[in-house]
Amino acid sequence: MMARALWTVAAGHCEIRTENLPQRAPGQALVRALASGVSRGTERLVLMGRVPDSQRDAMRCPFQAGDFPFPVKYGYSAVGVVEEGPDALLGRRVFVLHPHQDIFLAPVGMCIPVPDAVPDARAVLAANMETAVNILWDARPLAGERALVIGAGVVGLLVAALLARMPGMEVVVCDLDPRRRPMVEALGARFAAPEDAPADRDLVIHASADPAGLRRALELCAFEARIVEASWYGTREATLPLGEAFHARRLQIISTQVGAVAPAMRGRRTHGERMALALSLLADARFDSLVGPATPFADLAGAMPRLLNPPPGDAPPLCPLVTYG
Repeated sequence: MMARALWTVAAGHCEIRTENLPQRAPGQALVRALASGVSRGTERLVLMGRVPDSQRDAMRCPFQAGDFPFPVKYGYSAVGVVEEGPDALLGRRVFVLHPHQDIFLAPVGMCIPVPDAVPDARAVLAANMETAVNILWDARPLAGERALVIGAGVVGLLVAALLARMPGMEVVVCDLDPRRRPMVEALGARFAAPEDAPADRDLVIHASADPAGLRRALELCAFEARIVEASWYGTREATLPLGEAFHARRLQIISTQVGAVAPAMRGRRTHGERMALALSLLADARFDSLVGPATPFADLAGAMPRLLNPPPGDAPPLCPLVTYG
C-alpha cells in the first residue's frame, strides 16, 4: 500500500514523498488520516533546521523518519480512523503521535480513541493539551493563587483555560498581540499587554518562547513565587537578570517538558492515560477558535513555510489544520 507523507528537505522547503507501507503486523492498526495539526513552535524550529545538535535525540518524535536537520519527516498530532486492526478499534477515530501522512501503521497501544464529543479538527489539539496538562502537574497550582500566563499561543491558552477552572484562581494572560484578547476572555481569563501585566503573581507560566518574556516573568513574581518554563528555544540562548530580586524573593524556575510524565503523577499515570485525559478535556467547543486555517494535505508542502512564518502584519495562526480527502 502506498502512503504519502510531508518531508522537510531543506531550510524553509518541504515536499510530499510517497512510501510503501509494510504488511500490517499483529498488534498494529492501519489508520487513515482525517486531520492533523501543525505545532507552530516546534515545527518552525524543524522547518528552519534549528534543532540543536545536543537535542536531536530528545526532539525525535514517534514514527519520525530521517534525521535532523534534513531531510526529516516530522509531526505529532494526527487524527484518523482505524481501517484494519483489533475489533475494539476497527472503524473508530483515534489520535496518534504521527507525522503528517495520509495513511500509516501504528502500534495499537499508541492509538488513543477520540471521544465522540470531540470533533476531528479539535482533536488535533490533543498533543498541545497533553503538554498543558503536564505543565499543570509540574506547576501544582493552588486554589486562590494569582496566576500569570506569558504567551497566548496554543499551549499558553490551554494552560490558562485549565487554570481558570480552579476555584478562586485569578488568571491573566500576557501577550504582545492585542488580537488575542477576545480569545483569552472567552476562555475565562483576563488579557494584558506586557507593560500592563499585574505584579505579585504567585504562579507564572512562561510560554512565549522569547527570553524577554522570561525576564518579564521575573519582574512580576511575588515572594517565593514559581515560574514554570514551558518554552523551547532551540539554538537560542536566554539571558536572565538573576543578580536582581531573584534570590531576595526566593523565586523558583521550574522546567517542564512533555516527554516525561511530571513527577507529581509519575508512577500513577502512564503516557497513554495522560493523553486520554487530554482528549477528554477537549470536549469544550470554545477550543475550536484555536484551530485553523485548514489546508488540504495535497497543498501542505507549499503552504507550510507561510503557515509557520507568516508575512509581517499577518495574524499568525494558532494551530494550523491539515485535512485529508
